[in-house]
Amino acid sequence: MQVEVAYGAGHISVDVPGDARVIRPVDRPGVLDPARLITAGLRRPLVGRALPELVSPGTRVVVVFPDITRPMPNPVVLPPLLAELERLGAGPGQVTLLCSTGTHRPATPAELADLVSPDIAGTYRIHQHDATDGDHIQVGVVEGTPVRLDRRYVQADVRIVTGFVEPHFFAGFSGGPKAVCPGVAALETILAAHSPARILDPRATWTELDANPVHRFVTQATALCPPDLSLDVAINGAREVTAAFIGALPGAHRQACEFVRATAVHGLPARCDVVVSSNAGLPLDRNLYQAVKGMAAAERVVRPGGDIVMVASCVDGVPADGAFARILAAAPTAATLTDPRVAASLDTWQAQVLGRILATATVHLFSDGLRPDQIRAAHLRPVADPSVTVAELLAGRGGRGTVCVLPDGPLTVATADH
Repeated sequence: MQVEVAYGAGHISVDVPGDARVIRPVDRPGVLDPARLITAGLRRPLVGRALPELVSPGTRVVVVFPDITRPMPNPVVLPPLLAELERLGAGPGQVTLLCSTGTHRPATPAELADLVSPDIAGTYRIHQHDATDGDHIQVGVVEGTPVRLDRRYVQADVRIVTGFVEPHFFAGFSGGPKAVCPGVAALETILAAHSPARILDPRATWTELDANPVHRFVTQATALCPPDLSLDVAINGAREVTAAFIGALPGAHRQACEFVRATAVHGLPARCDVVVSSNAGLPLDRNLYQAVKGMAAAERVVRPGGDIVMVASCVDGVPADGAFARILAAAPTAATLTDPRVAASLDTWQAQVLGRILATATVHLFSDGLRPDQIRAAHLRPVADPSVTVAELLAGRGGRGTVCVLPDGPLTVATADH
């Protein structure tokens, strides 16, 4: 049978056996009036003080929003928030929009206009966070590491963070405190949050919060200078808002995580020999660095010694000019990527996760954005046709292999009983 797997701006058809397990998240319908839903939540939050209690004429407000690597519906979420702020006396002159890039590249002017809408981009002051620019303020210390956050965030009278919640491959869930750390944190703080010891801890994984060392650092760092309000949404495959969770942290974010957990986690009776996965298409499959998430989703359900067939457009390449590419090029074998003695540096965490995956399975990658030599340099095997690769892998197992497909990659958390 043919399965449509998310790829770039569309899908790619992959032929798999008729008995293959196809695992998709439950796709809830979008709400009919997301603006009304968000406005109501701002006035009556789940936890903590309402926006009208926080903002009055002249209040300086910072609104943090996700960058181009996230499928956040900013043009839907930001307008009702900004309208409510303006109604309360905080118009464009009092509001700074702060893009939580973490360590990612900034958006181009055209990308930024698409990200938030041309109207907002032309009306509001927007700053894209730079983890290395030195324009940060120390707000405290967590586990011996100084926590330094973007000056614009720290000095605002009212801090609001926005995001969407999905399972995250080492932080448990996205959204909530991640908008602050790593979103608007200085590089040294981000490196500590993603330290080799934390990333290699088995509790740093999908949907785990309480015991997760990455989530613990992130929440402790954020609590040193917390947002006054968090606006998280859940979205479906069409990037429509399905629910909104507005209020103080951590309570509002916890409710969002439980909502998403109920639809995103699915079980299998056993691990499979071959797992086909995507990175949920653009913007998530923008580069190989991001595509590790889809591989990590497949890792959970592939047999040790099995095969992962990954499809990711990687329109931005590895990217070639990033630390991730340099780490891969310097690693003589995949095993060296998980060396626990390695010092924390930019993108080390992603290389460590990739190394862990490759210790479990062989990864075959189909991508229009990468040359075969670039794929091999990342310790992966290039694929010309995913359907042919699946057929060849099964033939090599005498036609008796089991297959699982994750058409939406990391948007689904599949688990196996054994």
